[in-house]
Amino acid sequence: MAVSVNLRSFLRVSVVLLAMFVLVNCASTPEDDPEAIAEYGKINDPAEPTNRWIFSFNQGLDKAIVKPVTGLYRAIFPDFIRQSIHNFLTNLKTPIILANDILQGEPERASDTVARFFINSTVGVAGFRDQAADWGFERHTEDFGQTMAVWGVGEGPYIMLPILGPSTPRDAIGTVVDWFLDPINWWVAADTDRAWIGYTRTVINGIGTRDQLWDVLENLEKSSIDFYAAVRSLYRQRRNDDISNGAGSDKNETPGFTGDFELADPEDAPDKVSGTKK
Repeated sequence: MAVSVNLRSFLRVSVVLLAMFVLVNCASTPEDDPEAIAEYGKINDPAEPTNRWIFSFNQGLDKAIVKPVTGLYRAIFPDFIRQSIHNFLTNLKTPIILANDILQGEPERASDTVARFFINSTVGVAGFRDQAADWGFERHTEDFGQTMAVWGVGEGPYIMLPILGPSTPRDAIGTVVDWFLDPINWWVAADTDRAWIGYTRTVINGIGTRDQLWDVLENLEKSSIDFYAAVRSLYRQRRNDDISNGAGSDKNETPGFTGDFELADPEDAPDKVSGTKK
């Protein structure tokens, strides 16, 4: 039963991703203007009108629900409690990070991930305290979108997903795979009485992510002439930084859905330009 439910969920998400991929590839390209064509390729946002509409929808949802709820969360709980909750939720993501460390051929980072989990789960009191960082095991994030970039899969065009925000076909697919790499999702799916656990974690994750992004988004919106373009640029820059393990990249263009190649940790900033991992 759990497997069939998960399979149906995977198929539904895959259909949505395929529809988004078709949508962005059906957009028209500039004609007769070499500079416009070059800029179009550099931005790699062929469905920009649709993406902007979805972005406006997401902004409306944020202003009406997400931001007020997060503001209340910030008002009730002091910084150290919110950070502790963030640490706990990050610790729960260890299986996903570890799997992608291994898939990327990063044994040292994989060993750090294991060490961080055992230290934070014990001395760090179930992960509420990041004791591992104090002992020199710095936090890092890995996901299947980054893994596919390491394997040479191109990011594809920029897309704005409803509710989920900035993404690319590669990273959207990576999100689906990461869902299946998370043992908590399988544990919750095995018993309908546990469904509330999955919903609760999703809601708290969403609020926590918005909390982590609060200052970044406030400053970006105030200082940007075009907030949409600013989010798109920051997403790509930060994603590229994740994929290169902080080494950055001098590439400013993104190829198609194959070839060489893109956000920061969604807990740290909105995030994806592409580049191979070093």
